[in-house]
Amino acid sequence: MSAASTAAQRQEAIDVAGVLARVGEQAEQYFARAESVVCTETVRLTPLRYDLSFDTNSHQRQLVYEARVGWDAPIDADKPPDFKVLRETISVDGRKPREKDENSCLDPTPISPEPLTMLLPGRQQKYQFTFGGLGKVDDRPAVMLDYRSRETGKVAVTQLEGRPKHCFSVDTPGHSRGRIWIDQATGEVLRLDERLTGMVDFDVPPENPRRGVSTAMTLERADSSTRYKKVRFSDPDETLLLPASVESVTVIRNSGVPRLRTTQVFTNYRRFVTGGRIVQ
Repeated sequence: MSAASTAAQRQEAIDVAGVLARVGEQAEQYFARAESVVCTETVRLTPLRYDLSFDTNSHQRQLVYEARVGWDAPIDADKPPDFKVLRETISVDGRKPREKDENSCLDPTPISPEPLTMLLPGRQQKYQFTFGGLGKVDDRPAVMLDYRSRETGKVAVTQLEGRPKHCFSVDTPGHSRGRIWIDQATGEVLRLDERLTGMVDFDVPPENPRRGVSTAMTLERADSSTRYKKVRFSDPDETLLLPASVESVTVIRNSGVPRLRTTQVFTNYRRFVTGGRIVQ
């Protein structure tokens, strides 16, 4: 039997529904444990040239946060909670934050979506999953699942609360697709990549103009790659798979910073245990 035939048979043997069921169980366990964990998140914002190389004439901004996972109870009891990443600023460019430091348009928002929420059993039906092949992440055999939203929503432009009037966020529901690497042995997510399916045109609200910047913009690129790592805790002993890093590149035509690389690194994990103790 040829190697190609063997590979084809292995692909046909993958039960996507079964993989998703295991991933859903692991996602529930992840969020149940992640709520008791805090970490240090270091963010670097790097403006890029046309060729996406580092722009040496621009300032690379660095922010350090204390980050944790929180959630809002859903109005409908049959729906899963809406998990979020919550941030508190520790430093900006190596110093304690000042009031004006926290008003940059490009800084992460204090509250942002947690990407693994989409894998909870109550949310998987919003996406179409297909088998993407077999691979490895850090020498761990993995099943790859490709996904995309079943519905495409309206592009929404929203002013960022607590920021200057020209600061806004762009929500593009259903305009992205991605790939998930899932540990074959445990069902844990090892890596999650996402990218745009095509360019998205949008208009900045006319009440939020910025001198010299067009109100008509195009989101040309929004790529991200999230990797996870094992983190060991003691007293009691436990090993959790938690975020290690996120690398993203955004290209927005006609914006103030048209090309930006954002690097997020998660370190110094601590765990809350009973009695109010924090375990490193």
